[in-house]
Amino acid sequence: MAAAAAAVSASIRERQTVALKRMLNFNVPHVKNSTGEPVWKVLIYDRFGQDIISPLLSVKELRDMGITLHLLLHSDRDPIPDVPAIYFVMPTEENIDRMCQDLRNQLYESYYLNFISAISRSKLEDIANAALAASAVTQVAKVFDQYLNFITLEDDMFVLCNQNKELVSYRAINRPDITDTEMETVMDTIVDSLFCFFVTLGAVPIIRCSRGTAAEMVAVKLDKKLRENLRDARNSLFTGDTLGAGQFSFQRPLLVLVDRNIDLATPLHHTWTYQALVHDVLDFHLNRVNLEETSGVENSPAGARPKRKNKKSYDLTPVDKFWQKHKGSPFPEVAESVQQELESYRAQEDEVKRLKSIMGLEGEDEGAISMLSDNTAKLTSAVSSLPELLEKKRLIDLHTNVATAVLEHIKARKLDVYFEYEEKIMSKTTLDKSLLDIISDPDAGTPEDKMRLFLIYYISTQQAPSEADLEQYKKALTDAGCNLNPLQYIKQWKAFTKMASAPASYGSTTTKSMGLLSRVMNTGSQFVMEGVKNLVLKQQNLPVTRILDNLMEMKSNPETDDYRYFDPKMLRGNDSSVPRNKNPFQEAIVFVVGGGNYIEYQNLVDYIKGKQGKHILYGCSELFNATQFIKQLSQLGQK
Repeated sequence: MAAAAAAVSASIRERQTVALKRMLNFNVPHVKNSTGEPVWKVLIYDRFGQDIISPLLSVKELRDMGITLHLLLHSDRDPIPDVPAIYFVMPTEENIDRMCQDLRNQLYESYYLNFISAISRSKLEDIANAALAASAVTQVAKVFDQYLNFITLEDDMFVLCNQNKELVSYRAINRPDITDTEMETVMDTIVDSLFCFFVTLGAVPIIRCSRGTAAEMVAVKLDKKLRENLRDARNSLFTGDTLGAGQFSFQRPLLVLVDRNIDLATPLHHTWTYQALVHDVLDFHLNRVNLEETSGVENSPAGARPKRKNKKSYDLTPVDKFWQKHKGSPFPEVAESVQQELESYRAQEDEVKRLKSIMGLEGEDEGAISMLSDNTAKLTSAVSSLPELLEKKRLIDLHTNVATAVLEHIKARKLDVYFEYEEKIMSKTTLDKSLLDIISDPDAGTPEDKMRLFLIYYISTQQAPSEADLEQYKKALTDAGCNLNPLQYIKQWKAFTKMASAPASYGSTTTKSMGLLSRVMNTGSQFVMEGVKNLVLKQQNLPVTRILDNLMEMKSNPETDDYRYFDPKMLRGNDSSVPRNKNPFQEAIVFVVGGGNYIEYQNLVDYIKGKQGKHILYGCSELFNATQFIKQLSQLGQK
């Protein structure tokens, strides 16, 4: 069993990276230590391809693979007649046209055509005809379906798309005026990506889903698509060695499909962990955060035009050890850790300076240093650790800037107060301050913060407020500058779900406040967290985590007992909710149809820490923060 678990824990990130490297190596497995120079080539991708590659391979890694240029398919490109070109694009009408045009213009020496999703026969014929007409048949070296139509952000997290995400958004799925044909298109888009995900994972899942939801439509279609592929013995993508699939065939993963509507409060919730906060308050997507730096005002002369704001981008990737360690930590801990890292860096830097000055070597070159014997061992090791020191300094600067930007939002908007208050609402604890007081407080948060708070209250409360109370809340919200459309939608949604089920429960009390100002922050720190509460998180399972726990551990629970069960490997697809598999699962993928968020992801990560040898992946049709979600609710609530 351990071997199987180890095989699966070769994360989806590794699997997708291996597949991309194989593609960039002309679809031959990429061997790391080959001594020869790589073959130089150009990479032509569309926006979809760019989004899939950018979180996984840096420019340096692309260069190591021989990619000298990477260009967008629809940009103006000059001919480079003696270089092979690798294409990585979606098989859309306009992409195919442009590729045919490239063949006619004889832009490259040879063409390796890789499609992110499977290409249809008719479109393949279009390419063949264009190649014939351009007398370029011999130059089209290979045509491949890559089945890579999803974006991996973490070892254990993926999203379906970043381009055209409004096509599969919460709003698209829940629009009251959506036609059956439009809904089919949305579902097919989601299923195509999930199918690609399982081909890359090299495993056929057992599927569970709730009834009567969009998640059920996805389950039915995905089951059919996997079943058809398995039936086609010659062309099945799940037989033979698809990236070492065989290693884990004796225990299959569980796919739990849930609908966003089972929990609308979590995506609106103000959060307290580092990664989720960065996503909530900063411009953060596809693992890159963009910050606006305000340049100093004091040194510009009176009457001068204010300086332009500098924009800075930082990649927050698995290579960044600090990020890997702290992305799930409560924010005050992160601030403390940045401070400690800075102090340890300064101590190392001072040590190097001290050794140099003892030996009277401030101005000497490195050659002279190595000539001295005994006292130099220390210095040599200090000097050789300089590159490491510089990298450490770069990461400290990065996290100082990012954490400072987050802290500014926390202070300006009193986000700690919102977080604590919402936790109490969601866990049905008594509140020490009335909701109206916070909504009416001009210093507490933006209109959107107030709307989020009120919606969470409205969603979580068993007993909806009376019409008179609701009017009072509405007036306070309007006075605070809120747009009431999201409330309009939630009201309709709640009336509808009341018929279906009770609201999701969020467990008992979750935070305790450790006094107004944590001792954490010594005053010499750059992060003076005065007035910011240091909240300690107590682990509670959110609805999505609870559903997963029931299904993964095969627990009987009214919440999940009537979930449908699909096994694409069963010859006759007779559906029932009676699982054939009686053993708890070691591997599971939770996929949220209608959009997910980092709060839910972090909750699953924390849950699985206590389960030895088990692995979970979290996926969603799109990744949104509360601002983006509110916008969708607002559009749905428009009269």
